[in-house]
Amino acid sequence: MDADELDWNRTLREQWEFHWNLQLRARLDGLTDEEYFWSPAPDGWSVRPRGTSTAPRQLGAGDFTIDHASPVPVPAPFTTIAWRLGHVIVGVLAARNAAHFGAPAASYDSWEYAGSAATALDQLEAQLDVWLNGVRGLGEAGLRVPVGPKEPYPELPMAALVLHINRELIHHLSEVCLLRDLYLHTSRKDS
Repeated sequence: MDADELDWNRTLREQWEFHWNLQLRARLDGLTDEEYFWSPAPDGWSVRPRGTSTAPRQLGAGDFTIDHASPVPVPAPFTTIAWRLGHVIVGVLAARNAAHFGAPAASYDSWEYAGSAATALDQLEAQLDVWLNGVRGLGEAGLRVPVGPKEPYPELPMAALVLHINRELIHHLSEVCLLRDLYLHTSRKDS
């Protein structure tokens, strides 16, 4: 098969789907609320009940907010699994789903952050479904269309955005898995 016969849309989706189905999804099973909120470093950023954060800004529309600052301090604060999932759900997926695939508007300010691990994983899977269905609907021609003014580099094709989102998902969700490993190996010693 040469490049002209390759189904680029399927290939881009399969890059993420392979990683999700064979490496990540099972690693997220059984995520507890204790793990979700756990921070191995002091003053880490997280998702917290409204009014309990000491971060410069607390974003969100519901009972829970996500810690934030602009500009981000240097060095950046450590971030919990809750914070990392919030970032992926909202900043990586939901905002893009709204911008490109007709999903409801979503931003860090307007999102109702999950107060439990199970709710966060449900939100993640829902946003992943919207994203993958949207990418599938682009077909081959849609991958060549510029992303437009809702993205930092409006002239780039949608294929570049799909690759970027794949990288973001793999990167941040692998961090979540590493934090689960760290939690498992340090909490046993603390008990």
